[in-house]
Amino acid sequence: MDLLEGIKTEIINPAIYLLLALAGVYFVWGVFSYVSNQESDEGREKGKQHMIWGVIGVAIMLSAFGIVKMIAGTIGVGSYMP
Repeated sequence: MDLLEGIKTEIINPAIYLLLALAGVYFVWGVFSYVSNQESDEGREKGKQHMIWGVIGVAIMLSAFGIVKMIAGTIGVGSYMP
């Protein structure tokens, strides 16, 4: 079980944190794009799409935390997952 705990804490968690941060940055980029292109319908639409995909990415990464925690608890790797 130490191997699985190590994989979870050293590989899976950092990967999820990285992807969560990237989704957050993508959302913020969409907000910036939307605000800075107020006069352009195409620019606003592009910013809106960035924001939507950023929110979807954040939701997926938060769901991934729950899924990993559920699997880890089921196989007895540990109940704690930051």
